[in-house]
Amino acid sequence: MKLLHASDFHLDSPLSGLSPEKSALRRRELREIPARLAALAKEEGVDLVLLPGDLFDGARVYPETVRALAQALEDMAAPVFIAPGNHDCYHNKSPYAAASWPDNVYIFTAPEMQGFELPGLNCVVHGCAFTAPRREDDPLRGFTAPDDGRLHLLCVHGEVGLVGSYAPIDPKSLERSGAAYAALGHVHAAGSGKAGRTLWAYPGCPEGRGFDELGPKGALIVSFGESARLVVSSPDGPTFTPVDLGVQPVAAKFVPICRRQYRIETVSLDDFTAWMSQGESPNLVRFLLSGESPFAPDLPALTAQAASRFFHVELQDRTTLPSDLWARAEEETLTGLFLREMRARLNEADETEREKLLLAARFGLAALEGGEDIRL
Repeated sequence: MKLLHASDFHLDSPLSGLSPEKSALRRRELREIPARLAALAKEEGVDLVLLPGDLFDGARVYPETVRALAQALEDMAAPVFIAPGNHDCYHNKSPYAAASWPDNVYIFTAPEMQGFELPGLNCVVHGCAFTAPRREDDPLRGFTAPDDGRLHLLCVHGEVGLVGSYAPIDPKSLERSGAAYAALGHVHAAGSGKAGRTLWAYPGCPEGRGFDELGPKGALIVSFGESARLVVSSPDGPTFTPVDLGVQPVAAKFVPICRRQYRIETVSLDDFTAWMSQGESPNLVRFLLSGESPFAPDLPALTAQAASRFFHVELQDRTTLPSDLWARAEEETLTGLFLREMRARLNEADETEREKLLLAARFGLAALEGGEDIRL
């Protein structure tokens, strides 16, 4: 059996930080996520689709978004299970309750674990719903799937850990669940782990929405029952006998489906010039200009130079003063004392503090010498 696991679409996100035109375009691209997943489901020939929550970003959902999602889920031509999350929690006015959904879509509506049997696949899907924006109890506490020879799967929105405000899932609860696979949602970066016999995974979000969601984004294709096969020679040629060689019977692969990526690139001024010769990119990029420079980079001019080559571009100045400009730090003067103090603070500072300290060093040195800031 094969299933598609995706979550955290956050449809109709406001996408602040972009121009109104680009925000509108990105919202349309997010609205295409379900159709892209439907195409992937058909391409992979999946038997089942698990969507553990946050398909919508909040209470405000456009009717065309709901229609696009419903149509794509119907096009998947496989049973689809949705476990509403903290952003799209289930209540009597939510799209999950108010809209009409295709017959192949099953939506969990209660905070307690529920089970849906799929006899044709010899499996049971267990899941639950957020019914409020926060939940501090473990949704799997006390749950154990029966050892009845069927494949038991979990579809749950929550965070693996002992405490939290978004359905914290104790790893021991996952281990006691007896499920073969736990399809989880909430975390926007792909990741997985194992608790006892249970493989759990997050697919991450299928499209990044900010510089805290970097790199390729997509979904997981999960396969079951792919046991090893032993090759046995015989007079009639090789025969293949299924055997258990201790191979994990659950295999998951990540499939990128995003239209664009958010990227952060640390480059020198020379490397930035080289980037400008690489052609156009569909991505949203933040350049951190590094290295030593006696002059402050002209960020507005460089941004204007890069604007036509990227869907969105930002620049931040992380350059430092050339080391020889700190030569007076060893002088037994007020200037030397000031430079030594600033250098010591810079050596201990994190990235968020360095820019402020560098500015303080520049203006302080200029004030002490009665001149202008050498970098401005």
